[in-house]
Amino acid sequence: MKYESIFAQITTQQIIAMFDLLSDVIFWIKDDTGRVIHCNQEFVRHVGRKSIGQVLGHSDLDFSPPYLARNFMMDDQRVMGGEIITERLELNIDRSGELAWFTTSKRPLKNAQGEIIGTYGVARNLKKTVKTLSGMEKIKRPVEYIKNNYGRNITIEELAEVASLSVSALERRFKKYLKKTPMQFLREIRLENSRRMLVETQMPVSEIAYSSGFASHSYFSRHFKAMFGFLPANYRAEVQP
Repeated sequence: MKYESIFAQITTQQIIAMFDLLSDVIFWIKDDTGRVIHCNQEFVRHVGRKSIGQVLGHSDLDFSPPYLARNFMMDDQRVMGGEIITERLELNIDRSGELAWFTTSKRPLKNAQGEIIGTYGVARNLKKTVKTLSGMEKIKRPVEYIKNNYGRNITIEELAEVASLSVSALERRFKKYLKKTPMQFLREIRLENSRRMLVETQMPVSEIAYSSGFASHSYFSRHFKAMFGFLPANYRAEVQP
């Protein structure tokens, strides 16, 4: 068919170059050591460089604070083991140098024989995602409310009131625009914050759990392992120097 003939003429480099058309999506490809072998222009801007040549061959340790870089590298190791990460919330640095929430997806990079030889992924600033996809205050308000209040008990009814929506309408909008329920979003915000604290501080794990909004240490540990592949104490041991 005609479209098959066209695809046969397109090089991999041309397809990858198409990511430069996405001004709000950060795209990268890394080798099996975690070093960048390709990225789009948004990635270059995101890490504060002027050209792709200043990015290639470098790792997250060259672009991000150590605690963030180690988190990213741990995730890459899991992906190298065959896992996939889909639209997960995580902390990153935005262009202004401030911490911001991003949605990130990562996949194993495979050769023709199916062997994993690296990783690739995309990330998007949550603030841009909400603005671009919805353009409505009724999704922005509960998102900001969760980001500012995740450390205390928050109910779905409270979020619905903040959004001036019914609970069912709020859940529909979250699933439509963020592909997760409000309570899933809240839990991911809490887990990512706890991950940061495990690396940045020496606070006891139980204290981190409670300060991040988890009423139960066991509940926190179970969901932390499901999201990051380690129990909290083991994760801290892996990433702290």
